Amino acid sequence: MKNSQKIGFLSLLLLVFSCSTKKDAFLNRNYNAVTTEYNILYNGGLAFQQGINEINLNYEDDFFELLPIEPLKFESNKIKAPVFSPKKGGLGVGFGDENKTDLEEQLTPFDISEQKAVKAIQKHSMNILGKERNKKIDDAYLLLGKSRYYTERFIPAIDAYNYIIANYPKASLINETKIWRAKAHIRIENEELAIETLEILLRKPDLPDLIREEANTALAMAYTKMDSVHIVRKHLWEATKTSKNKVQKARNLFVLGQLYGLDKIKDTASIVFNKLINFKKAPYKYKIYAAIELAKNSVSDSSSLALLKQYRKLIKNRDNRPYLDGLYYQVALLEEERDSVSKAILNYNNSLRAKNGGAKQKTYSYEKLANIYFKKLEYVSAGAYYDSILQVATNKETLRLKRIERRSKNLKSLTKFEEILQTNDSILSLAALPKDQLEQYFEAYIDKIKKEDEELAQRKLNEISFGSSFGGGTQSTETKGKWYFYNVQSLGFGKGEFSRIWGTRPLEDNWRRSDKSIITNETAEEEIVANQKTARYELSTYLETVPSTRKEIDSLVFDRNTALFELGLIYKEQFKNIPQSINNLERLLTLSPDKELILPSNYHLYQLHSLSGSIKAAKYKNLILNTYSESPFAKIILNPEIQLSKEKEVDEDSEVYEIAYRLYKDDSFEDVICFIDMTIPTLEEGSILISKFELLKAYAIGKYQNKDSYIVALEKVAVDYSQTEQGKKALEIMKRLKK
Repeated sequence: MKNSQKIGFLSLLLLVFSCSTKKDAFLNRNYNAVTTEYNILYNGGLAFQQGINEINLNYEDDFFELLPIEPLKFESNKIKAPVFSPKKGGLGVGFGDENKTDLEEQLTPFDISEQKAVKAIQKHSMNILGKERNKKIDDAYLLLGKSRYYTERFIPAIDAYNYIIANYPKASLINETKIWRAKAHIRIENEELAIETLEILLRKPDLPDLIREEANTALAMAYTKMDSVHIVRKHLWEATKTSKNKVQKARNLFVLGQLYGLDKIKDTASIVFNKLINFKKAPYKYKIYAAIELAKNSVSDSSSLALLKQYRKLIKNRDNRPYLDGLYYQVALLEEERDSVSKAILNYNNSLRAKNGGAKQKTYSYEKLANIYFKKLEYVSAGAYYDSILQVATNKETLRLKRIERRSKNLKSLTKFEEILQTNDSILSLAALPKDQLEQYFEAYIDKIKKEDEELAQRKLNEISFGSSFGGGTQSTETKGKWYFYNVQSLGFGKGEFSRIWGTRPLEDNWRRSDKSIITNETAEEEIVANQKTARYELSTYLETVPSTRKEIDSLVFDRNTALFELGLIYKEQFKNIPQSINNLERLLTLSPDKELILPSNYHLYQLHSLSGSIKAAKYKNLILNTYSESPFAKIILNPEIQLSKEKEVDEDSEVYEIAYRLYKDDSFEDVICFIDMTIPTLEEGSILISKFELLKAYAIGKYQNKDSYIVALEKVAVDYSQTEQGKKALEIMKRLKK
């Protein structure tokens, strides 16, 4: 018994002495190394991997844009400086404060892994006579740096990496540490130092494949920041020669293909994407989006046919349901390129209807449909699709969305006047009919809606009795005939019938009730519905809506003529559709409009026919000069320089503009921008000075900000003022910068 007690005491004593971090002995070194690795660092590593797994799970790539090489989103305003706090144990710099705060109650996995790393260093570091005797402490420092990297604390992370490099130059993880330090330098805009470090590293012979992959990937990241695309491609190629990190290799291949595609090197882009598709270990999302990208880089009709066949096969695969919106979209693109517009429309709509479709994909499908109808001069339909884009878009601040917003606004004005035109035309045409023809027309219409109501009632009865699949399922959504506003009977009397029966009602629940407190039971509701249905079948319902007084008819005529004039201007100025503008204005002149519309209509027709090179321009010119010789329009025709000289005067002699220009010449570029931002809101809408101010502002941005900001500013001028001298100048400069 005494012997066993003695042995236990000696064991305990041995353990106590071996725990010491100040004694350089075999037992001490190994005890602390093992404890560091298998206790604290093990748990820290688990937390760190949990953080990585969460990033991989939650990070969403935008495959419509160039993917970042590293799938992380950091915000520059969150970069934190090191926190200096005295600690025992010689931790180096920037290890933070252990005092608990409210924020520390919600620790991320990376916060936990950092805590474990700090604990390992504090409790098990064996820095004896300036030399670290615990061979696992360098692992703790590396974990510390990586944890800080993922919490956007790049400067403290660099401190940890520097500590390893300075104190453990022969450590097995020294190369990995240098790569992580380079990545942190890239994040704080210190690309030159990162490049220097990584290029020195790659000169070493016999580097492990994984280290070579990671170094080339990091170099590609650095050169991306420096807009050196050809060097980025070079290092991505090098990084993809091996596949130690299959996820990063797949990503590198995808980015590489995108870069070739953006530079219009379509054959090489296709080679890269096919290489990714054939990479068996690649995550599936990269392979499917690589297949989608192939459509953008098809170089011939034969290749597009092969792609169509491939896409249709992919669409049939149930595993690809999450990607159907993108697959249908690419099929539509290929069909549109082959001039199969009807098939393109079908597949764009399939893309929109696909389950799990993303909002951004929807904006592109809507835009393609809008553009198709715009080219077909079906502006009302085009406007509806452009408006749909704005409804689903999550970020409306991009230049693309601003262009769409502007076009949608223009189309809304056009739609408004088209609706007025078609509505009033419909009603006036019926008002002009003899009474017997009018009655015949409405009797035929009543017979039609009775038949439709009977068919609908029968379908509902069948569905109740036999299920919705009976009789071909739900009612067809196919629209017969013309669009609503071009349908005489629907438009001319839909509104009239509603107003006659219900009067003016706000858009709200139970709109049929004029007094919500009176009608409260189901019977009363049923009576209203019954009365409504009865009114639908009565001839008087429709006859009473036909305007009969001169005042009513004159009002319709006036609104119709105004709409024709406004449409003529919209088609002329906003959409450059000369034939449509001419049609509206010439028709207006045949309808004996108010005299206020006659002269400007003739002048616009003179301009339109001049632009188209028509001999009819002389007709309108002579009419204006002979009949309206004293008008401003006649003076402009005789002396076109009158208007130009006035513009020139405003352009060159504006004192306000001169102030801004002097600031620019004095290199006070920030003051220029501030002054212009304050001045533009004070100018009259449509002033030619606005485009000049905006171009000067872009010049100022280009002088003290980066190239990308300059291009964005120029693009705004080129888009917003495309018809002005300034807009054309901005476009010219922008094209040169992008070469």
